[in-house]
Amino acid sequence: MNLALGPLKPDLTELALGLLCFFLMVQLLGRSVLPRIEHLLAERRDAIEGREERAEETRAEAERTYQAYRQELATARHEAARIRQEAAERGAAIIAAAREEGIRERDRLVAEANARITVDQALAGVVLQQDVGVLAVELAGRVVGEPLAAVAAQRNTVARFFDER
Repeated sequence: MNLALGPLKPDLTELALGLLCFFLMVQLLGRSVLPRIEHLLAERRDAIEGREERAEETRAEAERTYQAYRQELATARHEAARIRQEAAERGAAIIAAAREEGIRERDRLVAEANARITVDQALAGVVLQQDVGVLAVELAGRVVGEPLAAVAAQRNTVARFFDER
């Protein structure tokens, strides 16, 4: 098979030398340059994906910290509510104790006042009886025209009148 390629007809020695150089270059590239390129690409990929992984880890840590903060805040709110409730109960107990003390003091004062009023009424009754007796004897003396104080004292008229009542 003899093809007429003209000026494109290759020389076998040049073709063999060209193929030999091509394979040497491919081998040189495959053994030294391509592993370096692959190593560089792997480092790049690791840097990019590593940053993503570190960012995801940082985000997860921030979420855990946030959840812990929320839990602590909820606990603090619960504790504050409990303290407020205790304070309200203590305040109510103090108010109830003060109210009871006030009622006892009021009852004591009312009892003292009632006793004082009773004594004052008895004293006033005695004084009024004496005054009424003196006024009655004096009025009777004016009506009769003579002093009756000695007769009333001797007969005990006023005392008998009040005893009959």
